[in-house]
Amino acid sequence: MLDTLDAPAVRTWCRLALAALGQAREEIDALNVYPVPDGDTGTNLYLTVESAAEALDGMFAQEEQPTLAAAANVAARGALIGARGNSGVILAQWLRGLAEVLAEGGELAEALGNGARSAYLAVAEPVEGTLLTVAAAAADAAKAADGLTGQAREAYRAARQALLLTPDQLTVLAEAGVVDAGGRGLVAVLGALVDAVSGQQPMGPVALRREDPVVVAGCEGHERPPGPGHPAFEVIYLLEAEDGQLPRLRERLGRLGDSLVIGGGDGLWNVHVHVDDAGAAVEAGVEAGRPYRIRITHFAEAAARSGEREETVSHGRAVLSVVTGSGLAQLCEQAGSVVLEADPDRAPASAELVAAVHRCAAREVIVLLNDPELRAAAGAAADQLREEGVRIAVLPTRSPVQGLAALAVHDAGRRFDEDMVAMTSAAGATRYAELAVAEGESWTMAGVCQAGDVLGLIDGDVAVIGRDLTETAVAVLDRMIAASGELVTLVLGEDAPADLADRLIAHARRTRPEVDTVAYRGGQEAAPLLIGVE
Repeated sequence: MLDTLDAPAVRTWCRLALAALGQAREEIDALNVYPVPDGDTGTNLYLTVESAAEALDGMFAQEEQPTLAAAANVAARGALIGARGNSGVILAQWLRGLAEVLAEGGELAEALGNGARSAYLAVAEPVEGTLLTVAAAAADAAKAADGLTGQAREAYRAARQALLLTPDQLTVLAEAGVVDAGGRGLVAVLGALVDAVSGQQPMGPVALRREDPVVVAGCEGHERPPGPGHPAFEVIYLLEAEDGQLPRLRERLGRLGDSLVIGGGDGLWNVHVHVDDAGAAVEAGVEAGRPYRIRITHFAEAAARSGEREETVSHGRAVLSVVTGSGLAQLCEQAGSVVLEADPDRAPASAELVAAVHRCAAREVIVLLNDPELRAAAGAAADQLREEGVRIAVLPTRSPVQGLAALAVHDAGRRFDEDMVAMTSAAGATRYAELAVAEGESWTMAGVCQAGDVLGLIDGDVAVIGRDLTETAVAVLDRMIAASGELVTLVLGEDAPADLADRLIAHARRTRPEVDTVAYRGGQEAAPLLIGVE
């Protein structure tokens, strides 16, 4: 439990928030009915926080002991640069407000208050029953608590309560029977803050719908935003401009459309607005300064693409495999896959996955993640790619050996859905295991392990704890082939003993001569050995 925030805690918070938003991304997207029911709030918040986390990782790679002020400011700037959508820009501005106070040594409660004020100021026409309301409730509650952990917990508790009340404040939410999507995302971020400072995850599910009838009061002016009169385009861009240019820019964009949010400071701004004349919105930015990373989305075309997605018959299909290790990369390439060779110390971000799919140069792409930790980033990347018209499927392969099994049955001559089902079935029929070396004392499913122990994980759970790598590998292999199996695939890591494969193959032939065993040099750093049984 922390008494004060420091730079590592900010980094931990960002990573926990990214994981929480990754888990809740699809449910937040489903809640998205305001200001436009385009189902992307969860994805936008995830991408915004991912940008903050990536910026922090870059800073920590260059500095051994960054200050709290530096970490808070880098996170806020990273969020601003990567902010997506209305909710993303508001969240980035909320983080900037926190950073301003934390950099001066202020308490969390004070920082949350400044964050809420900054978020309100970023929105041209603030509406209650949104992320703004949840942020304000969290800040007010934190004032009455003592200490870092107490303030974080009170902020989270109040945010959850405020989220449940959002349908009382916004008609469109009451009619849909849901809570605000942006507010739900902020609750996830605040829950991650509690975890980061206390080491304990907040308990209990977050309510997403109201079970009782909602009586809406005080909602004058909060009419349902979608409809024939709603602006046709969403325009987002980064803008380099002097502070003095902002009042005129706000005034011009306010006349052009609605949902106007401008966040940032110190000469860099993230501009978001819904308009009918996208060109005029960009021209307003040109007059104010230098706009770049311009992104224009036509709501009707995006909806049409979404509706037509399953009916599109396109030609040209590729498989993208995400792996670590040059040997695994070569194996996948030989099997006909495009490869994204990931850094063993850092999981690829959604932008890297998008770029890798672009390299495939195909209208249909099947992605083999080979790691369950990549599901959130891949989901966000897939949503972006579908907007571009790419037909994409992310197969839930949890290990490279499952990915190799899926590649073995890939057939581009089949229909897309048939190919995807065949590959998914092959991966699902492959049990997987890996060896790892414990970094410290820990409780596992197989008992307590100590630093330096060799762990044998089967289907993701620790099943064997040993001191010798080869002996542990034999014990794991015996468990894997005891019940059934026709083919064993061994993938040796960079630090695996030279004779490990020969000893395992000889052991398998003695105990189960009917099972075929093949071995490859994968070159992966994290796991000395991967085992697949089909």
